[in-house]
Amino acid sequence: MDLNEVTPAAADTYPRKILEYMEGFLVSKTVFTSCELGVFDVLLSAGRPLSAQEICQAVGASLDGTERLLAACSGLQLLTTHQENGQVLYSNTEQASIYLTRSSPVSLYHSIQYSSRTIYLCWHYLTDAVREGRNQYEKAFGVTSEDLFQALYRSDEEMVKFMQLMNSIWNICGRDVVTAFDLSRFKLICDIGGCSGALAKQCTSAYPECTVKIFDLPKVVRMSREHFVTEADQRISFLEGDFFKDPILEADLYILARILHDWTDERCVELLSKIYRACKPGGGVLLVEALLHEDGSGPLTAQLYSLNMLVQTEGRERTAGQYSTLLAAAGFNNIQYRHTGKIYDAVLGHKEIHERNEKDTGGPQM
Repeated sequence: MDLNEVTPAAADTYPRKILEYMEGFLVSKTVFTSCELGVFDVLLSAGRPLSAQEICQAVGASLDGTERLLAACSGLQLLTTHQENGQVLYSNTEQASIYLTRSSPVSLYHSIQYSSRTIYLCWHYLTDAVREGRNQYEKAFGVTSEDLFQALYRSDEEMVKFMQLMNSIWNICGRDVVTAFDLSRFKLICDIGGCSGALAKQCTSAYPECTVKIFDLPKVVRMSREHFVTEADQRISFLEGDFFKDPILEADLYILARILHDWTDERCVELLSKIYRACKPGGGVLLVEALLHEDGSGPLTAQLYSLNMLVQTEGRERTAGQYSTLLAAAGFNNIQYRHTGKIYDAVLGHKEIHERNEKDTGGPQM
């Protein structure tokens, strides 16, 4: 098409959506910075609207910079403005108080900090990731990415940040994914790579008769015991190990939440096959992932997450059909999936109560 011949009838004369996309990172960094400075925390603790002068003093920032930041947060509908004696005052919106303050039980503060200080830096190298087809930890942080979780957990501080991210996510989405199917018949649950224990807590809350054993790396277990899981969580315990290298305990149900999206198809089948062999007959495996539409057309969040997997891991986001194929290759059958209406969805695969003789049939049967 000759662009010189394009008329207003043939094209939008103002590229509003493209401009929004171009400037999307400005919105993200505005939210990141406001959380990092503690703007929403200051307003929550004050219990009344505050002026820019009061807020800048409380967060230790310049007045000019604070005024601009507060104006942007107001434009993003994260703050409400009030006029009093010719002065502009600011207060949190309800969403800001619930999700952007550190003290809230469903706070996204730690998730936002991880996005700002880790994911954002990796995305600086997205072009390289697309060209090379591999993650960019070495360029972003100067650490080798040969061992994915050595890179992810490159320091205790980074590990705690990642675990806090997981906590934030499952505090908001966890109950939906563990109740997408009725899991009450599974009494012993093994949460593979269960990290901070946030999803395990959702399981014990939703299913009072179940116990959950978290299987994760020794240093993750140590951090979880120190920071996240207390003695009050009596139905949650730990097993230390590497799920690729070490034996997996026998259980009724295995949960893999945001695990398979880290890995290639081959490694996924390797892990699922190992779980299948350990699984009790009549048991199952629950996958918790952001599911793509079967034709790849969306949802946008899952499409962007798949790019993030390219930048950060060896894996990708997948469709329910693709996860079903991986589960079937490992021996699981009667595979079902449920959309939760939130970020993460659930896929459930079963192991038959009466298995065929694998020697006679050449392996697990679908």
